[in-house]
Amino acid sequence: MNTATAQPKETIYDEAKVPQYTLPDPLAMADGAKVADAQAWREKRRPEVLRLFREHVYGHNPQNSPAITWEVTSTDKQALGGKATRREVSVFLLGKKDGPKMDILIYLPNNATKPVPAFLGMNFDGNHSIHADPGITLSKQWMRTNNDKGIVNNRATEASRGKSTGRWAMDKILDRGYALATVYYGDLEPDFAEGHKMAGSIRSASGSATTPGAEWGAIGAWAWGLSRALDYLQSDKDIDAKRVAVMGHSRLGKTALWAGAQDERFAIVISNNSGEGGASLSRRRFGETVERINTSFPHWFCGNFKKYNNNEGALPVDQHMLMALIAPRPVYVASAAEDLWADPHGEFLSAKHAEPVYKLLGTEGLGGVERMPGLDQPVGKTIGYHIRTGKHDVTDYDWEQYLKFADRHFKRGRP
Repeated sequence: MNTATAQPKETIYDEAKVPQYTLPDPLAMADGAKVADAQAWREKRRPEVLRLFREHVYGHNPQNSPAITWEVTSTDKQALGGKATRREVSVFLLGKKDGPKMDILIYLPNNATKPVPAFLGMNFDGNHSIHADPGITLSKQWMRTNNDKGIVNNRATEASRGKSTGRWAMDKILDRGYALATVYYGDLEPDFAEGHKMAGSIRSASGSATTPGAEWGAIGAWAWGLSRALDYLQSDKDIDAKRVAVMGHSRLGKTALWAGAQDERFAIVISNNSGEGGASLSRRRFGETVERINTSFPHWFCGNFKKYNNNEGALPVDQHMLMALIAPRPVYVASAAEDLWADPHGEFLSAKHAEPVYKLLGTEGLGGVERMPGLDQPVGKTIGYHIRTGKHDVTDYDWEQYLKFADRHFKRGRP
């Protein structure tokens, strides 16, 4: 569990400079006892690992939150030229209309037999940004100003519509018979250090019921929101809620992993370029580090995580154990060759080091893959992985791999 060599302060982009490290064993209890079977993992080690992540990384969600309520606010059965049904749903997160809410945008394929499987993911720039469809309600929430995306004075404008279309592969998803559901992450909490103090923030509205230092951060709040979206999807007769894949990119990839680790209703979990605090191993200190992420984004994690700035070897967990919490459900990890900040090799190694838990639970894991694959060569069985050509982004290539992975695990008759 210790890191043996000096911790260099400069950003590491050279494998030769990665410090020596020892990873915590996901199949060893904190007292050293070995986890010998699935029952011991399920009843003892898994709860222990989950608690360690809550105490030291993401924080504890408040317990006994009120049941959500919701209202379908719009439906268009001939959206996208008749290809889809568009549905918008307002979810009242504390059960009352005058409290915090999030808006779910759903597209259902009209040519598929219902109920259909679905992909659920949060977006960065408002639901209206994922497609130019003029029927999508324009978000009124706080957003980071970006004139190129039509976000002026922290608010979306009509020029914002469809600015993130390239990240969502809408036609591809619908043509394969899947629904797409998305939520603007700022509905749960605006993404800046003081965002939790703004009206409408779920952290501000619900507070924290745990010891100082272990309160939930923004990633915890966003992940909680994904579970509340799934609560709604379970009520939607057009969606097969037992076949929902949760997907996220970058900080929302971290969010998807944490949501999938906690909420076992998610059938598949997908991390796209999630990096530090997501899929990559913290102890490698390659690219972004614990210290750097806590300095740049102090609101994402719990306060205790800052104890491990330049001290990763003292962490009782690392990110392979986050993926192990998802086992035996399928998990897919994607990297990009030009995204060294996210440490692609460290993302692959997390997947590899989660494999013992997957195998203990009777799955194939990576399926005999021992080394990181070449570019654009997807690998894996229950754990999937690829590193593609290109930069930090979500592309049609990524979506094609996720669709194939979902087809296989949902047994939909495609390769």
